[in-house]
Amino acid sequence: MGRAISSADYSDRSIQRFQKRLQTDLDVLAQVLARPRFGQGARSFGAELELYIVNSQGRPVGCNAELQKQVDDPLVTLELNRYNLEYNLAPTKVRGQPFSVMEKQIREALDKLDREAAQFDAHIVPIGILPTLKRRDFGPHNMTDLKRYHCLTQRLADLRGKLFSVKINGEEPVELRSRDLTLEGANTSLQLHYRVEPKAYARTFNAVQLVTPIALAIACNSPFMVGRRLWHETRVPLFKHAIDGYTRDLRDAHLPSRVDLGNGWVREGVHELFAENVYLHPPLLPICSKENPQAVFDAGETPELFQLQLHQGTVWPWNRAIYDPADGGHLRIELRALPAGPSACDMMANAALLLGLAEGLSADIDRYVTAMPYQTLVYNFYRAAQDGMGAKLLWPSERGWGFDELAPTELVSRLLPQAAKGLAKAGVDSADSDYYLGLIEERIAANVTGASWQLRQFQRLHKSNRRHIALSRMMQHYMENSRQNLPVAQWKDVD
Repeated sequence: MGRAISSADYSDRSIQRFQKRLQTDLDVLAQVLARPRFGQGARSFGAELELYIVNSQGRPVGCNAELQKQVDDPLVTLELNRYNLEYNLAPTKVRGQPFSVMEKQIREALDKLDREAAQFDAHIVPIGILPTLKRRDFGPHNMTDLKRYHCLTQRLADLRGKLFSVKINGEEPVELRSRDLTLEGANTSLQLHYRVEPKAYARTFNAVQLVTPIALAIACNSPFMVGRRLWHETRVPLFKHAIDGYTRDLRDAHLPSRVDLGNGWVREGVHELFAENVYLHPPLLPICSKENPQAVFDAGETPELFQLQLHQGTVWPWNRAIYDPADGGHLRIELRALPAGPSACDMMANAALLLGLAEGLSADIDRYVTAMPYQTLVYNFYRAAQDGMGAKLLWPSERGWGFDELAPTELVSRLLPQAAKGLAKAGVDSADSDYYLGLIEERIAANVTGASWQLRQFQRLHKSNRRHIALSRMMQHYMENSRQNLPVAQWKDVD
């Protein structure tokens, strides 16, 4: 979806041509996956970090294109809304101290962007949803002026046939309507890209799915939308409601959404994940390349599979399969559920927990897949997003049958040894593993996430301040703590 799109033809003929090319790409992918040694190589992970541009009061500043030009760094890309940027972090080998390396990258990126943002009287902050957003911060005038965003808005509106609508229940329910995608643009995340060899893909992907609700509950950082208290990770319902192109009648028919946790456990491998998206979702951007993928494959090269990659980028599961033809080709899992922030060290602690649990439990994943019905996993995901550390998650009982209902803090405490073993199995140095999993232990002991800290400070400040002032003051303290890279477990209450 980061591709430059100059034009798009949405005629029936164009869509049919794209669908045919998409099927060809899918068929060639099966041949690529069968090629000996395809995708072999050391485990690695990279990341995309989405960020807000704000003023000293914590309000959004719509200058992303100007700031990108000023920074002049190819790793900086424009996000959907004019007050958001994305920084693409360089991949690092999992073996060694990957989380320290990535934390250093994040801190350097934030410092660099913050220095340049000062020229616009602005600051850079990582946070899942900016609490100070107001209804006037959405709409066409707030959308980044790139063709792909206008095309997406048009196509999703065509499929939906009505206004984009968001209705989220919570302590202070909110209902919003829009003619474009800028509501979805309120979400910012840390999207991890985990390289996985084809033979281990199904097992690893299922393990990532299994532990995503657990890691999310410990990482929540998005409790507000337009200043209203909603879910601990409001990104989850906001993204789904803002993108989902189905009417209520079709949703009641349980047709698949473009935003979900998937359609079930992976049975054989990565091909079925691509096939699901081809068969279940209509094309949004019917743009074709000139590549003949079969001819490229027959010549012993790795095809780009342009149509397949483009289509995959218009479906947004919380964990997404990625095919990359670079350097002979490889596969990744894009882990999309973690929010941006609060601090660089917190983001890497979240990553260490998620990847460590996935690696630690992957060897026994067949038992978990049998013991955890997929609808139960989805239940866990939404409960984690809604209540954070206060959720009750279902987990296969140690007695051998049924489920235990556990708080995420209790479940993570029980599973932390498995996370440590998983990181060790992947080759992560004990110093890295101990430090970042130690931050998770500290967070559990303090019973605090970025979301719960925000909610507590707002409640304290709102007693003697109007809502917008309380949110602004809370954001000023958030920004300072984040800038100092303090772990959220060490953030103090605002006086």
